[in-house]
Amino acid sequence: MPATVTLQFGPEYQEADVGQIIHLAKEEPLRLDSGAEFSDFPMAFQTYGSLNADKSNAILLCHGLTGDQYAATPHPVTGKPGWWEHLIGPNKALDTNRFFIISPNVLGGCMGTLGPKHINPSTNTPYNLDFPVITIGDMVRAQKLLTKSLEIDKLFCIIGGSMGGMLALEWAASHPDSMHAIAAIATSPRHTAQNIAFHEIGRQAIIADPQWQGGNYINEGSYPAAGLAVARMTAHVTYLSQEGLGQKFGRDLQDRSHVTYGFDADFQIESYLRYQGKSFVERFDPNSYLYITRAMDYFDIAAAHGGELRNAFKNTEASFCLISFSSDWLFPATEARQVVQALSSSAADVSFLEIASDKGHDAFLLEEPLFIEALTGFINRTSRKIGL
Repeated sequence: MPATVTLQFGPEYQEADVGQIIHLAKEEPLRLDSGAEFSDFPMAFQTYGSLNADKSNAILLCHGLTGDQYAATPHPVTGKPGWWEHLIGPNKALDTNRFFIISPNVLGGCMGTLGPKHINPSTNTPYNLDFPVITIGDMVRAQKLLTKSLEIDKLFCIIGGSMGGMLALEWAASHPDSMHAIAAIATSPRHTAQNIAFHEIGRQAIIADPQWQGGNYINEGSYPAAGLAVARMTAHVTYLSQEGLGQKFGRDLQDRSHVTYGFDADFQIESYLRYQGKSFVERFDPNSYLYITRAMDYFDIAAAHGGELRNAFKNTEASFCLISFSSDWLFPATEARQVVQALSSSAADVSFLEIASDKGHDAFLLEEPLFIEALTGFINRTSRKIGL
C-alpha cells in the first residue's frame, strides 16, 4: 500500500509519498556479498499498467545511478516528470495497455528502499556508514525477492540503462530462467578504470565537505550540499558529449555581454552545471551516492565467472537487445559489443544497435526516435515469439 515516509534531503526534512512499500526477507534474511544480512527490510516501487491473469506480462525496470522508482510519475520532491515518462504509458514503447511495469528503488537507495539513511535497529539511529557495502548482485537479489513476493515466476522482460543495464545483465547471469527478454542500454559488463576514477572524485568531494561529518550529517543536523553538488556536476559532464555541449552552450556567456574577470558563472555551461548540482541535492542522499557508486565500481560479470564473460550467459534462453549511442564515452559501444560477442558464443538470441547521436550517455533518457523505435520493435518481436 502507498506509504509516506520522512525523506532526509537538504537542510530540512521533507515528507513525500514514496509509492508502494513492501517488506522483504521476512522468513529468511537476504545475505549480501559482504556477508552482512538484512531481514524484514523495505523496498519502494511504482507500478504502471495491470498484471494479467497468468502473471506473464510483467516488465522489471531498472533505474540508473541517480534514478529512482519514479519512471513515469512526477517526482515527489522536485515535481519533475518521470525519467522515462515518454516511454511508459498507453500505446507507448512500454505499453501499459499490454504490460505491467514494475519500477523499484534499488537497495542502498534513498527513496524508500533500505539505505544508509534508514534506522539501524541495533542503534535506533540512521545506519550512516554502518550500512554494509552493497553490490549490483545484492541489488538484484533484493529485486528477485520483490518479484517473488508479487508471485511472478518469470518476467516478460527486464529493461535498464546505465547502472540499470548492469542490473539487467546481472539478472541474466544470476537468474537465467527468470525472464524471457533483456534490454540492456548504454551499459557495460564491468566498470572501467576511467569510470571508477570519476566516481572516486565524486565521493571525495562529498567526504571533503566539512558538513559530511564523517557520514553522520543526519545525526549532527548538517548536510554536505556543496560536496554532493560538485559530485553531481562532475558526473553530469560524463553523461554529455563534447559535440552536444558545443552545440548547446559553446562559449556563450550567461546573461551578460562581457566576462566579469571573476569566478561567477560567466559561461552558460558553468551556470548549467551549477543548476544541475543544486537541484540534485534536493532529492538525493549523499551517503547513498557513496554506496551506489561503489556498487557500480565493483561490478564485473566476467570476474565472477572464471574471467570468461561467455560463461555468465551459457545457461540463458532469453532474447537480448543491447543498444549503445555513438557519442557515449562513459559506456562506449565497444563495451556492449563484448557482451554481444559473449552472448553469440553462447548461442543466445541477441541483437545490437549503435545509434548515431550527439547526446552522449544521457541519450537513453531522451526522446531519441531510433532508440524508441528499436526498443519498441524488440518488445513487440519478443512478445510475439512467446505468444503474449
